[in-house]
Amino acid sequence: MSLALSTLLYEWRRYLAAIIALALAGVLMLALGAMFVGIMQSFTVTIDKSRAELIIMPPKAMASGGPGGGAGPLPKRVVPLVYRHPAVVEVQDLPDDFGRFIGPGQASPSLVNIMIIDTSPNGVTLPQDFTDEMRRAIEAPYAVGIDVSAQKQLGVKLGDQAVLNGRTVRVALIMNGYANSQLASVVMSRQTQRLMGRANDEQLGLLMVRVRNDGTMKDIERVRNELNAMSDGLYRAWTKPELTASTTRQMMSQGFIVILLSFMSSIGFIIGVVITWQTLRGAILANIKEFASLRALGVSIGQLRGVVMELSLWVGILGIAAAALLMVGIAMLAKMANLPMGFDPGSVIQTGVLLLAIAIGSGALTLGALKKGEPADLLK
Repeated sequence: MSLALSTLLYEWRRYLAAIIALALAGVLMLALGAMFVGIMQSFTVTIDKSRAELIIMPPKAMASGGPGGGAGPLPKRVVPLVYRHPAVVEVQDLPDDFGRFIGPGQASPSLVNIMIIDTSPNGVTLPQDFTDEMRRAIEAPYAVGIDVSAQKQLGVKLGDQAVLNGRTVRVALIMNGYANSQLASVVMSRQTQRLMGRANDEQLGLLMVRVRNDGTMKDIERVRNELNAMSDGLYRAWTKPELTASTTRQMMSQGFIVILLSFMSSIGFIIGVVITWQTLRGAILANIKEFASLRALGVSIGQLRGVVMELSLWVGILGIAAAALLMVGIAMLAKMANLPMGFDPGSVIQTGVLLLAIAIGSGALTLGALKKGEPADLLK
């Protein structure tokens, strides 16, 4: 075991503040971003969980959400154009709607987001986590489903009747994993949508496409490229990961979000640097006589600096581990509270690298304290 690690284990109380500071800095950087990612994923959940391999949107659309992904609806003539590709086996649009929901425990209506899916077995818009029992539950006319997080907000429970856009509906399904922090989500079948007079046969929303492929992403991307090549500028095909990433980038480019995330990241960075630097400096000064003794025994100042830098590295690694544990705990609490949270792998890695850089940089700033550990000071 190295001298640095032995010192850290023996004097762990002296370095605990630095580890906690790094962990809290990491949480500040990650938590708010995870909440925004979770909010964005709640808008694309029906796309992400669908059984489609490709999504068709208008050519200028760069994000999902609403008919045509926020860039206008698709004309119906696009459907036969997509079917021209020999690998395409099924195309269905994914309608989206809003409505006013009045539960038996509500005095005023609540605005809800309506998700419309096909309830046929293995339907392309049927979420992958829907069991056959869940599918049959909303197959009945005027049957709807809501996320468990929306029960209190909408004032309903399983089996209750409510009013949605002036029509009486029955809550036949309580779902998990469809929480929306802005509007409660209500899911219904395409047949119920037609019975309520909300279907629009002239314009289409997103098109969900099932393709004949060997199951690999490379093959799916090949079909996407070929569909785009034959689109004549009328549409653009996306893979699900590609569309989710683009939606995230578009949402994160909003000025307020960028300012808020940058501010929180700056606060976390400053807290991490200042507290870690001062804690390491205080720990080194507290053990300065031991460092002076090592120099008297012939250990060079360069070797002692290596010990300090290794100490900083270990503090950084433990700080990252503590931040990971805290984020796991926060994610579990958010899940229990039905709050959507999502983690972008790139942001997680970037935060870990930044925490490690903070620890190493703080160690470098601490090296000047070793000058106080001269062997002659032991004679005083």
